[in-house]
Amino acid sequence: AVKSFQQVLYIDPGFSRSNEIHLRLGLIFKVQNDFDSALKHFQLALIDSAPCTFSKLEIRFHEAHLYELQNSYTVAKESYEALLQEPDLAGQLRADILRQLGWMYHTVDSLGEKTTREHTAVQYLQKSIEVDPKSGQSLYLLGRCYSALGKVHDAFLAYRNSVDKCEGNADTWCSIGVLYQQQNQPMDALQAYICAVQFDKTHTAAWTNLGILYETCNQPRDALACYMNASRGNKPLNPNLSPRIKFLQQQLANAPMPSVTNKPRQLLTIEEAWNLPVSTDMSSRGQQGQIVSTQQRQQSNVSVHKYGQSYGGGVTPAPPPYPSQDLNETTVSDQELQELISQKEFTTFFAEDLLNRLAQGEDVIDELTKTGDINPTALPNTQFSSSTSSNPSVANSVTAPHTIIKQETVEVKGLNTSEKKAYLPDVKLKFEKEAKINSTEAVFSINMSSSEVMELCKGRGTSARNMSMISDKEPPPRPPDRPKIKLNKEQLLPPTPSVLLENKKLAFSPQLQEFCLQHPIAVVRGLGSALKLDLGLFSTKTLVEANPDHSIEVRTQFHQDADKNVDLSTEQPIWPCVSHRSHTTIAKYAQYQASSFQESLKEEQDRVASGAAGSKSEDKKRKLGKTIKFGTNVDLSDEKKWRPQLQELTKLPAFARVVSAGNMLSHVGHPILGMNTVQLYMKVPGSRTPGHQENNNFCSININIGPGDCEWFAVPDAYWGVIHTLCEKNGTNYLHGSWWPDLQELLEEHVPVYRFLQKPGDMVWVNSGCVHWVQAVGWCNNIAWNVGPLTSRQYQLALERYEWNKLQSFKSIVPMVLLSWNLARNIKVSDQKLFDLLKGCLMRSLRSVMIMLDFVRQCGLEPRFHGRKKNEAAHYCGACEVEVFNILFVKEHERRHVVHCIDCARKQSPRLDCFVVLEEYHLNDLCQVYDNFILHPISTSSPGLVPTPPPISTTPVPTSSIGS
Repeated sequence: AVKSFQQVLYIDPGFSRSNEIHLRLGLIFKVQNDFDSALKHFQLALIDSAPCTFSKLEIRFHEAHLYELQNSYTVAKESYEALLQEPDLAGQLRADILRQLGWMYHTVDSLGEKTTREHTAVQYLQKSIEVDPKSGQSLYLLGRCYSALGKVHDAFLAYRNSVDKCEGNADTWCSIGVLYQQQNQPMDALQAYICAVQFDKTHTAAWTNLGILYETCNQPRDALACYMNASRGNKPLNPNLSPRIKFLQQQLANAPMPSVTNKPRQLLTIEEAWNLPVSTDMSSRGQQGQIVSTQQRQQSNVSVHKYGQSYGGGVTPAPPPYPSQDLNETTVSDQELQELISQKEFTTFFAEDLLNRLAQGEDVIDELTKTGDINPTALPNTQFSSSTSSNPSVANSVTAPHTIIKQETVEVKGLNTSEKKAYLPDVKLKFEKEAKINSTEAVFSINMSSSEVMELCKGRGTSARNMSMISDKEPPPRPPDRPKIKLNKEQLLPPTPSVLLENKKLAFSPQLQEFCLQHPIAVVRGLGSALKLDLGLFSTKTLVEANPDHSIEVRTQFHQDADKNVDLSTEQPIWPCVSHRSHTTIAKYAQYQASSFQESLKEEQDRVASGAAGSKSEDKKRKLGKTIKFGTNVDLSDEKKWRPQLQELTKLPAFARVVSAGNMLSHVGHPILGMNTVQLYMKVPGSRTPGHQENNNFCSININIGPGDCEWFAVPDAYWGVIHTLCEKNGTNYLHGSWWPDLQELLEEHVPVYRFLQKPGDMVWVNSGCVHWVQAVGWCNNIAWNVGPLTSRQYQLALERYEWNKLQSFKSIVPMVLLSWNLARNIKVSDQKLFDLLKGCLMRSLRSVMIMLDFVRQCGLEPRFHGRKKNEAAHYCGACEVEVFNILFVKEHERRHVVHCIDCARKQSPRLDCFVVLEEYHLNDLCQVYDNFILHPISTSSPGLVPTPPPISTTPVPTSSIGS
């Protein structure tokens, strides 16, 4: 669905129902925990003035919930409260907002003192119930709050009313079990937990709490069975549970076999409890608030236990299995139980039920007049384990506004039956019309002059939109297919191309650049010594002396072996890589870096002094999973602050310099931090740069300052499509996720991987599009930047990634259109392929500008000349983040003037009302640059001309790189 939606928006950014697509993409990304992408699509839907099945207030509600999911509680609270002030707020939406505010006050410590928060939460939930008395979910959450306040009687009443109002679910029964357990009613707690796991056999929290109950009743065999089922559940396992499972397994394996004379069990075994119907006298025990359930229906193929009744038809589901080994009973102390449980809350999503209904194709327009709500995921009890359900139709969706839940098609409200039937054929006709337009656009050619292009653009203003800078006829971009070449085992681990420099002459030889351009990745050994680089200028000591208060980004990570990335709770290999961002100063990070070294040195001395056998492996095991901090993205662009450092880098050969006439990125016209400027990285052992391709597939230079080594992993660019697929399979986003590939999985997928060490003074050349990831072996600093060799391959890969980023709604930090015009002004090209690519981009850009100007004048506006200042950054749309070249559509928003692209401007106002249109370049100037950009014959370089390096015709394939 995501791929199809993205392709529609790419093919026709001005699609009349694009707001419906953005809404659905927002919901999908929300369910996938990609909150930044979800927020972006919700905001794009919000600014669209076209009719929509979601109201603006409902979209704002989803935005507020995204802030809540991202732990931006203050922003979320303010957003919810602002919605409550809206006069047109629907009753159902008001009830949902009040419920969310109530739950936030219950769960978020930063909102005040606990008792005060709980009382405020109760007030909000009571108001929500007043607005929507039929909301079983609000009653359930009210019960949770009463339970936290110790009002057991009120909690039971709320739970009972909740079950009366809506169908129960695993989370409800799990929380009921917790209440019984707190009231020292273990048999009732057992029955409630059994109900929970029979609603959802994968309910991690219920299995965990049931295991705890069995441990407190000295039935560790049953406890272990429950913990094992919890480990196979639908949610991440409590990290304290894995060692508990191992402890019980060890204890039970060594315990004597139980005998019939043992003390009678307090509870039924898990098998007995699973197979026997729940006692009907449960509601008569304890106080009047205890729960009597309504009849339950079957959902999502999960057999539903009717509380107080047996299964219909006399069929009882098989109980989950015990662990395979023979188990004996032992006891567990209260202290161990207390250490086992950690308190953690999970918030879940509004969107899952809507997506589930969309997938089933329900006609939601007809349901708009109905009542009833979708049960939100029951949130966990803070004193036991987190409680969430895997049943999306029951428990994985916090209730969205009534009108949101019932909207599932791209139809406009109020369409009659005939109009509904006619809607989809209209879409097909629209694409047929687009095809006709494309056929007329085929007359555009790079061989045309600017005046000919202008003549063909006249009267085409209504078709003004963002367009591809590659081709009008090609399908939307997509990752490349797997290379057809089958590699053997040796070829999957090829030797890394490397060259040792013995003197300066070799460093400046043309052969070195050619060597680097011929391989996906290359190591230039001894570059520092060959060029007599003073790498000490980049040492931590020098950095602190020069600018101690300079800002540095810090990534908090977990130390792991370089070739592994495991879930620390399950020890299973995963791809997502933990990397939390914060900021500090160079001086403070230097202190951390030094103390980390001293601590490691002391540990080594203690180990040697103790002389303990096997201590090396034990020390290594102890270090795994340790929290470390990686200092990254230290900006060295300020020439006043870092003049000695930047001056030292001018000793490098031209193809590797930060600034060079032969470097495309030197022609952008403004700094792009970390790309055409230097960035520095400060590392401790284990610091990771997760897997990625460089921005817009440009080459990169990385020099290790030392004193420690770095370990590199790299994959040829031809295989990035395979890795993209593996990222999706492993639940992480290829473009903006943090991921660390599993080497074994790559080998199984026949993906070749280069692996090598980078020593101090070594330069690593990362060629265009090479996928790579890096881990520090020791304490070291690195410097890095990007370069763009003037080759057709580099330009083509950069432009292709520029277009793929558009498809993915991902910002390209290299403004390829602006760069292309600057290249046309500054260089002379003799390579036919590079010329064709550049000229094609210029032609499509010029055509787009002409059509937009025609549209602006059709709207009765006249663009104002704005010009461009020296070093002025490229402009991007404030809504969708695509590059905006030359014609800027500016609108004031929150006292700021925000630039928009043509598509986002037209969506907000089809006739550009309230927009000011600015022009950066006179059209005559662009026409002159376009006409003057011609192919030059290959000749010896002359003053003022930039020679173009010989192009690399094809992407290096693994077989050729292996032989190097």
